[in-house]
Amino acid sequence: MVEVVESPSILLQGMAGARMPVAVAHGEGRVEFSNNHQQQVELALRYINHQGNPTERYPLNPNGSVAGETGYTTEDGRFTIMMPHPERLFRAVQHSWYPDGWGEDGPWMRMFRNARVWVD
Repeated sequence: MVEVVESPSILLQGMAGARMPVAVAHGEGRVEFSNNHQQQVELALRYINHQGNPTERYPLNPNGSVAGETGYTTEDGRFTIMMPHPERLFRAVQHSWYPDGWGEDGPWMRMFRNARVWVD
């Protein structure tokens, strides 16, 4: 499960505070920054536990990233990087379970719609 944190990310606009399941395809890819590079990006996503707290514990955080950090964006929000794979869960039927109120789209569809809005 990941939580979207407040950030300038174009892809994640209007999604801050959302807690959503996400597909993970591996346990690798933990990012490590030097001090000067950490200051050039902003946190955008983090793995959380069942209580909603950032976690470093496997399997809730598959790569053991510090403080659950798993997505970052630039100060202007034009570049966003993340380790989970929301492209695998943008439709409700791609989830093992979902509430009836979702309709056809999963919550990650918002990210792709945000991209389209920005391009237009």
